[in-house]
Amino acid sequence: MTRALCVAGMREHRSFLRAAVRNPRRIGAIAPSSRRLSALMASVVPATGRPVVVELGPGTGAVSALIAERLPAGGRHLAVEVDPHLAADLARRHPTIEVITGDVRDLDRLLAERGVTSVDAVVGGLPWSLFDAADQHRILRRIADILAPDGAFTTFAYTHTGPMRGARSFRSALEAVFEEAQISRTVWRNAPPAFGYICRRPRPGSPVAEPRAAAAARSGRGIA
Repeated sequence: MTRALCVAGMREHRSFLRAAVRNPRRIGAIAPSSRRLSALMASVVPATGRPVVVELGPGTGAVSALIAERLPAGGRHLAVEVDPHLAADLARRHPTIEVITGDVRDLDRLLAERGVTSVDAVVGGLPWSLFDAADQHRILRRIADILAPDGAFTTFAYTHTGPMRGARSFRSALEAVFEEAQISRTVWRNAPPAFGYICRRPRPGSPVAEPRAAAAARSGRGIA
């Protein structure tokens, strides 16, 4: 590793740690994603044509850089980041990315304001286990609604969060919103180890009705 890359990595880690201190309930990781995990996340980005890609929770830009490597000329890369300091730093280091400072719960409005109604890929780096079940469904439904018919959504989870209630509800939400939710192999060279979800073919439905339907199906009752 060159000295320049080493210095850049140290700066990225410092920026990440400062963000975690500022917003411990919004930053659900202890370090930026490794290159291997970032490559897995960026794998759904089309390498041809003029695709529109939306990145959620880019943080310090570890995945953003891999998206930029894969995105063809003429493609569009929008990134939604809630932390204004991280957003400003990302915009400074990656001027080709359209950085949006905002909350992913407002994803439909944030994209509509920029003339985006359909995207080819969504790459999510959000701390899903920190969202309650209702917000998980709402955000996933918004993602599903903007995906093109052949589009894909990818995100990740840490292996140690599996037993957590938020992680369990997120898996249920993925199954409720997408017909296909493939789980990747564990990326051990990440801190902490993680795995990815690659999701396609959104199911029709609303963010409010789906959780009730899923609950009714599990209990054997209908919905009044």
